[in-house]
Amino acid sequence: MVYVKDGTPIIGVNALHHPNRQRFTMAHEIGHLLLHRTEITKEIHVDKEFPMLMRDSVSSAGVNEMEIEANLFASELLMPVEFLAKSLDAEPFDIDDEGAVRALAKEYKVSASAMRFRLGNLFA
Repeated sequence: MVYVKDGTPIIGVNALHHPNRQRFTMAHEIGHLLLHRTEITKEIHVDKEFPMLMRDSVSSAGVNEMEIEANLFASELLMPVEFLAKSLDAEPFDIDDEGAVRALAKEYKVSASAMRFRLGNLFA
């Protein structure tokens, strides 16, 4: 989640999530701050009336434009196309090869699903 208190953004992550998931969450929320700051300061007020943007059934469905944009921002921040191109330049890469996807995901400290999504968007 991200909320803004007295003009200062605060990002919260689930400490029980894998560190890679936490990194993606932080990058996603930074995306909201940079791309949607005006909108997120108008969102639902919870606990002491802090404006918050929280993950819900709509955000997890992948149809909300702001969520899509924040996910793309996080993907670009954590897996820059220029770096991926260098990583993939050494040898042929098969996106259907789970081992290869996991190895590349490990290199970038993201989940295999995040890496698969990024590669699919870049090279589809």
